[in-house]
Amino acid sequence: MLRVLAVDDEKPLLEELLYLLRSDPRVRSAEGASDATGALRRITRALEGGPDGPDGIDVVFLDIQMAGLTGLDIARLLSGFARPPLIVFVTAHEGFAVQAFDLKAVDYVLKPVRPERLAEAVRRARALLGRPDGARPAPGPAVPDLRTPVPPAGAETGAGAGAGAGAVEHVPEQIAVELGGVTRFVAIADIAYVEAQGDYARLHTDGGSHLVRIPLSTLEERWAARGFVRIHRRHLVALGRIDELRMEAGTTSVRVGPAELQVSRRHARDLRDLLMRRATG
Repeated sequence: MLRVLAVDDEKPLLEELLYLLRSDPRVRSAEGASDATGALRRITRALEGGPDGPDGIDVVFLDIQMAGLTGLDIARLLSGFARPPLIVFVTAHEGFAVQAFDLKAVDYVLKPVRPERLAEAVRRARALLGRPDGARPAPGPAVPDLRTPVPPAGAETGAGAGAGAGAVEHVPEQIAVELGGVTRFVAIADIAYVEAQGDYARLHTDGGSHLVRIPLSTLEERWAARGFVRIHRRHLVALGRIDELRMEAGTTSVRVGPAELQVSRRHARDLRDLLMRRATG
């Protein structure tokens, strides 16, 4: 079972988070800290005693925007230790996701926190610790795969969702996008291009952008039938939304609405051929 520390400088939100964590049967103990100083003091005691000591902490559920040191600052400090606790960020702001996963966060939970979403973060943390009883695995070279998509945030909708193996694949019409407890359904036909941002993908439409927790490689596979093609390790583009292809000075780029996107050398020739075939029928 997990020993967790929740950190948030807003007392009502901290109390709610602690209530949810203590209600989870996989959590042995849940302590709270209302500022970065208190959190670092408690984490230092845990690190001094070792992960198996009586004061050990397995996971820190960490707010980002706090007075003084931010949650990202705390995570950077912890990254210098050999065996720090795992980090789950809990925040109202989606814009820090890339930095969070650069710091090897286990999960990134948006406020207001839904119980089922927090339960998924607990499950991921427990799985990464490697044993059913929550004991830490011995350190080794293996890197845990954090790219498994979380179904509630970015799950696609459609009549064919959940079809079994061997069934005719149905490409959904929409993708669910969650922000602050509100789920919106974005039509895939409205998406011009997709940008990789760590373990997330940002969907760009004419009306704005949306962040989902699905790797770009997964969307590339799912949306190939809808005319999306990979042009770069960071970009997936709807062929029908490309307005211009530019090839100059040994570089290739495309214009998609107001955005100009680089095309990698390995994709340039195939993209040009696809566009020419599309233009000539």
